[in-house]
Amino acid sequence: MLAAKQAVGATTYPGRGIIVGKSADGRRAVLAYFIMGRSANSRNRVFVTDQGGIRTEAFDPSKMEDPSLIIYWPVRETGDRLIVTNGDQTDTIYDFVRNGASFIKALRTRTFEPDAPNFTPRVSAMATFGDGDFALDMGILRAGDAEGARCDRVFWEYESIAPGTGRFLHTYLSDGSPIPSFTGDPEAVAVGDGTAREIADDLWAGLNADNRVSLWVMTRDLATGEEDTVIINRNVKEDA
Repeated sequence: MLAAKQAVGATTYPGRGIIVGKSADGRRAVLAYFIMGRSANSRNRVFVTDQGGIRTEAFDPSKMEDPSLIIYWPVRETGDRLIVTNGDQTDTIYDFVRNGASFIKALRTRTFEPDAPNFTPRVSAMATFGDGDFALDMGILRAGDAEGARCDRVFWEYESIAPGTGRFLHTYLSDGSPIPSFTGDPEAVAVGDGTAREIADDLWAGLNADNRVSLWVMTRDLATGEEDTVIINRNVKEDA
């Protein structure tokens, strides 16, 4: 099992990635989301906190070309659930679970991104907290063929996560043209006992320096619910 820092740096371009795990002492949930970019439009972004969640926005609005697939809420909370995704399916999941429906039912209404020829997968996770622990749902929506004529929807349900471990789900296997979509199960990674700042600095150092854009890390105390959040943006010298 690779350490989370090693896993995110195993390829120069994992794309967008979600890590959800538990500290080695079993006391805290650890959640992370990062974005990378190869184009100027993709790199022209930052993470900002807003209304208890995280959203992306243009670093330089005058250089924004097409906001449709790059401006969204990666992180939203509702009740005992925390939702993390790489697109506007965050809002779909949020609306469905607030109305009593499931994570899977929400994602059955969505498909991969319409950015041919890459057809970027939609990756999503939802942690449901309770009784001093959390359950984890993850899912990927990816093209089932090179033409984007079919959608494969794959879901994973984790009743609990063992201390010191996490699951890492990302959009791409590696760099390429077109970029190959992630396949297989979410990768098992090792998670330590660092603070949110220490974890964020470690992951940021692991990500490819040419392609990394923004990173969000949250730790949540499973007994008290206390949260600690760190954001790192390549376009901002001092981050939230």
